[in-house]
Amino acid sequence: MIRIAIVDDKLRNRRMVMEKLAVNPFFSVVLEAEDGSAFLDKIQAIHPDDLPHIVLMDLEMPHINGVAAIATASSLYPGIRFVVLTVFDDEEKIFQAIKAGASGYLLKEESGEVLAEMLLSLWESGAGPISPSIAYKILQMLQTKDPAQKTEQPDIFRLSQREKEILELLAGGFEYKEIADKLFISPNTVKKHCISIYQKLHVSNRTQAVKIAYAKGLV
Repeated sequence: MIRIAIVDDKLRNRRMVMEKLAVNPFFSVVLEAEDGSAFLDKIQAIHPDDLPHIVLMDLEMPHINGVAAIATASSLYPGIRFVVLTVFDDEEKIFQAIKAGASGYLLKEESGEVLAEMLLSLWESGAGPISPSIAYKILQMLQTKDPAQKTEQPDIFRLSQREKEILELLAGGFEYKEIADKLFISPNTVKKHCISIYQKLHVSNRTQAVKIAYAKGLV
């Protein structure tokens, strides 16, 4: 049984996806969430043995959008596959989602048969499911890109330069006072920056923040 999570801010969309999957006995929906924030809260409450195998993630949602949710969750749960399921097919969103850690990118217009077939293929072979129109856009992006031009990486978490410095020192094992001494600021200021870092990474502690920092190349 393939355990599925569905994250979408519209109830009717979640129900539509559930109906598409319900006809196939291989799928079981084990988690529903209305946005990235609710998803991150709910998945942390699930026993490791019961985590979803595949997460179908919408992009445009309140509180925490799909790209940020994928970036955080794919670092904390590397065994889970994240597939974007959205109506957006513009290049920027495709690039950001893949960079965040998405294994596939599907449009909501796909039929239940196609959706099931692609998710089964992902489960069985690891082949990332991509809607044909999205695959065409990705091909165009690769063909038109200048190999000599450095690709600018999307700033998913929007960390300030100071926050990046402190995150790098946290990853190096330094404590607040040691970081304060190195940066010539007060330990209280370091603490405030750390709180901001945790909020932007959508985590609650140093260990999770450092794990994401390494996974996403922030340090």
